[in-house]
Amino acid sequence: MARITGAKCRLCRREKIKLFLKGDRCYTGKCAIEKGGIIPGQHGKKMSKLSEYGVRLREKQRAKRIYGMNEGQFRRFYGIAAGKKGVTGEYLLKLLESRLDSVVYRAGLAASRDAAKILVLHGHVQVNGKFVNIASYILAPGDIVTVKEKSKGMKAIKMSIDRVKERGGITSGAWLDVDFDNLKVTFKKMPEESEIGSILNKQLIVEFYNR
Repeated sequence: MARITGAKCRLCRREKIKLFLKGDRCYTGKCAIEKGGIIPGQHGKKMSKLSEYGVRLREKQRAKRIYGMNEGQFRRFYGIAAGKKGVTGEYLLKLLESRLDSVVYRAGLAASRDAAKILVLHGHVQVNGKFVNIASYILAPGDIVTVKEKSKGMKAIKMSIDRVKERGGITSGAWLDVDFDNLKVTFKKMPEESEIGSILNKQLIVEFYNR
């Protein structure tokens, strides 16, 4: 399972956008982007203009970092999307958001995707009543995600839900039905691009792999 173990704020500075890798901190003035953080490294202040290849590479790197995936994992997902009829970039985003860790995060049960991965890996999550400890598990419409009974009192889960409620609730109601009282999430359908609110330029990612 790929996880980001280094300095997460450094990655946001490198990509020059919020990747929402540190949970609550990303919504405060402590966020590196809010502080006007520059690209890390000795030459961060005087980075030259990117080439066409560089622009496409950066977009692919952003996607990998947002979803906490290594190159092999991301390329595998791209291959699945490329083999489907329709627009490859749109289906790729749908696949990424249909991952178990993404759904746990989007439902507000974890403060970040990295925290969601840990919940899944440590066996705190069930799918249709069965334990699934694979973060990249792809959910199908109608699947029900629940928190293990013994894990429902976890402080991290409660704090994440409280923060979500403070911010006005989740924004993915069209494709997720979340029952905070019972810590139950119904995956109603694969999300549409407009429902995801993605900051990624999917076409640049497709062009990178098709170069």
